[in-house]
Amino acid sequence: MRIGAAEVLILQGDLTESSAEALVNAANSELWMGAGVAGALKRKGGPEIEREAMAKGPIEVGEAVSTGAGRLPARWIIHAAVMGPDLRTDAAKIRQATRAALRLADQLGIRSIAFPALGTGVGGFPMAGCGRLMMEVTRAYLAAGSNLARVEFVLFGAAAYREFREGAEVASQEVERPGIS
Repeated sequence: MRIGAAEVLILQGDLTESSAEALVNAANSELWMGAGVAGALKRKGGPEIEREAMAKGPIEVGEAVSTGAGRLPARWIIHAAVMGPDLRTDAAKIRQATRAALRLADQLGIRSIAFPALGTGVGGFPMAGCGRLMMEVTRAYLAAGSNLARVEFVLFGAAAYREFREGAEVASQEVERPGIS
C-alpha cells in the first residue's frame, strides 16, 4: 500500500536479509542483545552492534538510538526500546517505540526501514494487536510528512505473517472508513 509518498510492505522473511537501509531491533532499554530479533541481528551482524548500542544506553522505554549494522547488508540498526529490563511491553510502549524509530530514520536521512513485530517475542504481546498498533502509528507518521520512501514489516514464519497482516489490515480499514469500528 502507499501512504503519502511511501510504499508500505508486509513481508514474510528474515529481517536480517532485508535490503532496507535500516533494520529495527526490538530492544530493551539497557540495549543488550539477547534472544529473538536482537539475537539474530547480533549473530549475523557481529558483536560490535551490541557493544556500540550498549555504549549509548541505557535509554528510556519508547526511545530509539542508532548504531552501525556490522556485517549485515543494512547501513544502520535502529534500536527501539519497546521494553524495560523486565522484558515486558504493552500497547503504549509499542506505539512509542515505533514512532521513535520512524522519527530517528527521518533524522538520519534514511529512505527505507524494516521493522520486526515489536514486543511479540520475549515481550509476549499478541501478533495481530502489534500489527494493528504499528500500522496505525506508521500511517499517522507518514501521512504527517516523512522522507521515508519504503517501510517494511518483516515477519518470520507464516503464522506470524498472517496474524500481523490481519491486524494491520484492520487498522487500514478503520482509517479508510472513519467512524466504523
